[in-house]
Amino acid sequence: MPVRTSPADAPLRIAVVADSDTRWKWGALTARRIAGRPPELAGFLLRGRATPTPRQLAEVGVAADALREVTMAEFLRAAEREPYDVVVLALVGGAAQAALHGLARLWPGHARRPVLVTGYVGVVYEKLADGLLLRHGADVVLANSRHDAERFRAVYEGVGADAAAVTEAALPFLGGAPHTPEPGRDTVVFAAQPSVPESRADRMYLLRRLIGHARRHPERDVLLKLRSKPGEHTTHIEEQPYQKLARSLDPPPNFRLVYGHMGEVLDRTDLLVTVSSTAALESLHRSVPTAVLTDLGVREALGNHHFIGSGCLASWDQLDAGHRPSPDPRWLAAQGVAPGEAYEGAFDAVRARLAELLARPALAPVSPYYTPVTAPGYLPGILARHHLAPDGTPLPGAAPETEATGVRRLVRDAVRDAARGAYRHGVQRVAPVIRRMGEL
Repeated sequence: MPVRTSPADAPLRIAVVADSDTRWKWGALTARRIAGRPPELAGFLLRGRATPTPRQLAEVGVAADALREVTMAEFLRAAEREPYDVVVLALVGGAAQAALHGLARLWPGHARRPVLVTGYVGVVYEKLADGLLLRHGADVVLANSRHDAERFRAVYEGVGADAAAVTEAALPFLGGAPHTPEPGRDTVVFAAQPSVPESRADRMYLLRRLIGHARRHPERDVLLKLRSKPGEHTTHIEEQPYQKLARSLDPPPNFRLVYGHMGEVLDRTDLLVTVSSTAALESLHRSVPTAVLTDLGVREALGNHHFIGSGCLASWDQLDAGHRPSPDPRWLAAQGVAPGEAYEGAFDAVRARLAELLARPALAPVSPYYTPVTAPGYLPGILARHHLAPDGTPLPGAAPETEATGVRRLVRDAVRDAARGAYRHGVQRVAPVIRRMGEL
């Protein structure tokens, strides 16, 4: 990798590689938070089923100095060629592990290389050990709260892995003006999630209760905040979009579907309702009354068990009757979402660690916990899904593409768009039908 020779006070050159709209938002905002000053931001969108569309990117509202769609091999080539100071891996666990092994191959010994940063987009309520061990090997593994930092270190230490990379920070997208009631405004927002709950029956239940709340309270604006439009993907697959389910119902005039930036929606929200969306943390940070639903149970599969002790658990019956949950301040502080000035210093620790790593003349080799020795039956499959050999080398056929121009580029992009559309059609239309047939 070329050695950086620019002045110490020059903007940090940060590359963010992401595989969905939510991870791009987390990665790009994390890059800005940890830099301490405006960075030069290069964005790489990993090609796959959840590669964000232009509309999704515009909704996220986080721009980069350069942004392009790549394969894993193309990203690794760029990382080798460009003098980045920091690389933020805003990826699902398996992709992060593949990137770490690919980057380890580029710098097998002590070298002047980028600082590697990774973490989680939101609440970590499932696959804690799996996700953490797939992210091991980064120089900085961000924890979004004190609670998460303690859990992360316990996992690493429990398997004998180095836990020094775990660094407490916070979700990078918290902020916005504190909630202020306005005379004549009464807005209830349900923050939908692509995969929680999963079944059609459970999603229809929630939709009917939301519409029922709108009918009981015609003086309120009742909004269903959606993450994506039909055919688009986010971090998770949405097989039963609420937009389609709502067509079979007859909602009242004060109920409507909304898209857009969550922060802008929260600007006019007086009660945020969800099953377990990270939007609840954004809402709590701004002191917006927030309810985490118990109607379908408090279960690990739903993720709402994360909010045990928060004071926010409630049912639709309680909300219909006028209940407004009151959050527990101690729980908020442990989760890194306490309102006020505490958030301003949430990234001090990671900035200090980053400065210390950047000041070193060389960094140690990238050393993930998973290797062909520790996980010979697991690691090769993870790397192969990203067209990498067990040593992190791109497999034949995964070589970086040459720049396509003119007609060739148009044809290539058209084929990719068609293939992605066919995949999404299969996921949202064909797969559910096959599953229902199998249940007969």
